[in-house]
Amino acid sequence: VVKMSAPTMEERKACWGARDEFWQCLDRHGGDASECEKLRLSFEARCPQQWVKYFDKRRDFLNYKRKLETEGYHPPEAAGKS
Repeated sequence: VVKMSAPTMEERKACWGARDEFWQCLDRHGGDASECEKLRLSFEARCPQQWVKYFDKRRDFLNYKRKLETEGYHPPEAAGKS
């Protein structure tokens, strides 16, 4: 049985720093993850797996929200048609 303990403050800071570096790289390269592979590996190595999943979903949500705020909502052409 693997006992999961809460990350220390230093571990959390290292995780968040790795996440921020990875996200900044993605922003610089238009979301091209292949350009940021080393930072992704560092992010995954420094953060608990569940946090990586959460942060990935969080980034997708924040990007979607930003797109809605800048471009507005445009329903698909087929929406509401049967």
